[in-house]
Amino acid sequence: MVHVVEPRHSATLADYESIADLNGTVRSLRQEAESRLAGLDGRRLVMVNSTAQGGGVAEMLPALLALLRELGVDAHWLVMETQDHAFFRLTKHLHNLIHGMGDPNLGPDDRALYDRVSEENADAIEAFLSPGDVLVIHDPQPMGAGALLRDRADIAAIWRCHIGLDRETPQTRAAWDFLDPYATPYDHAIFTAPEYIPSCLAGRSTIIHPAIDPLSDKNRYLRVHELVGILANAALVKPWGPVTTPAFPEPAKRLQADGSWAPATEPEDFGLLFRPIVTQVSRWDRLKGFVPLMEGFVSLKLGLEARTDLDDQHQHALQLVRLVLAGPDPSSVDDDPEGKEVLAELCAAYDALPPHLQADIAMMSLPMSSKKNNALIVNALQLCSDVVAQNSIQEGFGLTVTEPMWKRAALMGSCAVGIRQQIRPDLDGLLVTDPEDPQEIAEALDTLLSDPVKRAAFGRSGRQRVHDNFLVFAQVKSWLELLTNTVAARWPRS
Repeated sequence: MVHVVEPRHSATLADYESIADLNGTVRSLRQEAESRLAGLDGRRLVMVNSTAQGGGVAEMLPALLALLRELGVDAHWLVMETQDHAFFRLTKHLHNLIHGMGDPNLGPDDRALYDRVSEENADAIEAFLSPGDVLVIHDPQPMGAGALLRDRADIAAIWRCHIGLDRETPQTRAAWDFLDPYATPYDHAIFTAPEYIPSCLAGRSTIIHPAIDPLSDKNRYLRVHELVGILANAALVKPWGPVTTPAFPEPAKRLQADGSWAPATEPEDFGLLFRPIVTQVSRWDRLKGFVPLMEGFVSLKLGLEARTDLDDQHQHALQLVRLVLAGPDPSSVDDDPEGKEVLAELCAAYDALPPHLQADIAMMSLPMSSKKNNALIVNALQLCSDVVAQNSIQEGFGLTVTEPMWKRAALMGSCAVGIRQQIRPDLDGLLVTDPEDPQEIAEALDTLLSDPVKRAAFGRSGRQRVHDNFLVFAQVKSWLELLTNTVAARWPRS
């Protein structure tokens, strides 16, 4: 089963063009589109992924498709569905294997399950296709369906893989051996880094970096009263007076000492507007390194009393600093069945801490019923943060790095491939070599919290790097080039 998603996106190219530091970039994109559109010959673009909300792919597609449409591309978005939850457990297993994690043993039953659901989705997607369409499939979930359709129909097919690992392991070999038959029919593939390209797709793959939309609710500039209003509406701060906008229907929820969840201002205001704040916002995934980040923060706090090397400002910052670990309500993300398990493990680690350390850590579940409200909450949390961490053990790219860089936050990231593509060490932020080493994490946090001048310099440099490399306009330009090249190769003119 599939359903059509209308890519809602309110900003136009003229809106971006009106912003001084984006004007030249948008004009260059318009010129690129004018030179490329004739090569598409009016063909439709149909993109398919596995969820309309939650995760970077679902966040990128609305702006990407809307801008392609405005430039003259007939672009559409479909989301695959299945009632068989075992299928998403299998594709999550494949996701982990591609990242080098998990049991590499995949059997005939796994193949049969994948083939059956792929066949069902291919039948459903085919009803939306016409001869000459360009079909773009995102990640492993709908990959099998796309392969079947490429064999059946007079279409071109591109597979976009957003994940990978920069080395071969038994796990990655198992994943790519499983996916190899489905890779063969595709005309072309797209990866985030050259290190991710498997041998079965070597020679017919392109690198396109993910990107953010600078005018989206998650990334747009917030004036002070907007920022405070969002925090109040989401129950992240206790307002001192009336605000101009109503409370969100669902508040951000914070884990309480008794294991329950309550609005994030309970049992007291967490201090987002006054204290130094370290924040990580990610899906609840073991590969995001939440537990070692918590352990590193705890190590930083526990070591404070014994230190004699601190000036007053540094010591005060470490005494006041608090950690926010935030992710989506796991029940709202259909294609990630492990989310609840990972959150439960993290909650257990939090519950084991003494009360004075629990008070310095906020575990937050962010509502997903409104995409706009969720995006504004993430924007506000990142803007309130002195340090934004992305302690991923593995990371395909990591828009949760790109977003705070655009907001001039100081970054602490791991050396996972996707993150080190973005953060240049000691220029845009700090990278830890081992994201599972609490002591190294503590030292990196300590370095950043000790030096506000360095944090500001990292923020300026990070924003410029995103401007030059990781905004949606660069992504659209790369897609236009790839689409026209794919069409020319699939249907050469005599």
